[in-house]
Amino acid sequence: MADEAASEDDPPKKGSKKPILIGLVLAVAGGGGGFFAAQSGALDSITGAEPKGEQAAEAKSSAAPEIAFVAIDPLVISLPGSGGRSHLRFAAQLEVPPAYVTEVEAIKPRVVDVLNSYLRAVELAELEDPAILIRLRGQMLRRVQIVAGEGRVNDLLIMEFVLS
Repeated sequence: MADEAASEDDPPKKGSKKPILIGLVLAVAGGGGGFFAAQSGALDSITGAEPKGEQAAEAKSSAAPEIAFVAIDPLVISLPGSGGRSHLRFAAQLEVPPAYVTEVEAIKPRVVDVLNSYLRAVELAELEDPAILIRLRGQMLRRVQIVAGEGRVNDLLIMEFVLS
């Protein structure tokens, strides 16, 4: 019992501050190293971030896709059996590689014919559906790609789609 009373009176031993100091120094060194790596661009290849400064200008100029647009003449399509809505006004542009602009321009009458034929076949109830535009765009793009040939038309952009 004497030993128990003596141990209660002794103050507890204080721990060494050495581990705390080592941890603090390592934290500061790690933070500084991380800051340097981020500022110098060493992490860009890992994170997928775009390079800064002159590297960014070079990367953007070489990575910019080369495209051209071919405007399709606006179409006005009469809708049969429409209750109050009798016409569809449609305008689009084709995204093409610059090498094929003249070839696509030459077959524009065929493209207009395909789009006109397809849009006349679509029911009015389908045209009034708000979600139909995505499906129509895909269908029209596929038809245009068949007419134009493989790799000549990348996309079809709908500029105007008005039921009146």
